[in-house]
Amino acid sequence: MTKSSNPLADWAAPSRPDGAVLEGRFARLEPLDADRHAALLYREFAGHDDLWTYMAAGPFASAAQYHRWAREHAGQDDPFFYVIQSRDSGVCGGVASFMRITPEMGVIELGYITLSPALSRSRAATEAFFLMMQWAFDRGYRRFEWKCDAGNLPSRRAAQRLGLSYEGVFRQHMIVKGRNRDTAWFAATDADWPALKEAFNVWLAPGNFDAQGQQRERLSDLTRLVRVSSDPALTSR
Repeated sequence: MTKSSNPLADWAAPSRPDGAVLEGRFARLEPLDADRHAALLYREFAGHDDLWTYMAAGPFASAAQYHRWAREHAGQDDPFFYVIQSRDSGVCGGVASFMRITPEMGVIELGYITLSPALSRSRAATEAFFLMMQWAFDRGYRRFEWKCDAGNLPSRRAAQRLGLSYEGVFRQHMIVKGRNRDTAWFAATDADWPALKEAFNVWLAPGNFDAQGQQRERLSDLTRLVRVSSDPALTSR
């Protein structure tokens, strides 16, 4: 019997995101609230129009415009938005969401990621993604997805660094802001999670960083053996 035909007699559908605050050593995630977060986020995003190149919304011309977007999206069931705060600086510098949530299939996606320059490539950002993965797999989801515009190489590189396996490109998948979008797919499964969790724990450990905050071991090196496939568009890990 092949793995794809194995029965799932003991499996039960997980619950949907419930707004639990997710806290780690470097990051804190709480549900998006327009009145509490929009002005803080806009301050971090303002002047960086490149953040919105591959996003369905933005760039935003004013704080009021961004507040309106946040008010429309806060409290939704899907996508369910979190605000990412750096615990070192206290700055709210990003958002990410659970989306395309399908509990009956055990599938959930991490998407709509927007990180300010101050938060991008930080320990807090990496830990935020880890905390969302951990929440999903601890709740019983079987598959954790990441999808992005195929032309967005930084996003493809980030997915692979996190240990998500490359699953191909859906050609002419969407039209975004009047442009064609081919979509690159990445995912991790519950079978991958124990090894990925260990890799994240090693990378996030205080001993993995020197006094200047520089990493001693790269996360991509720790997750490399967990991935079942790599993205051929990336020349380096």
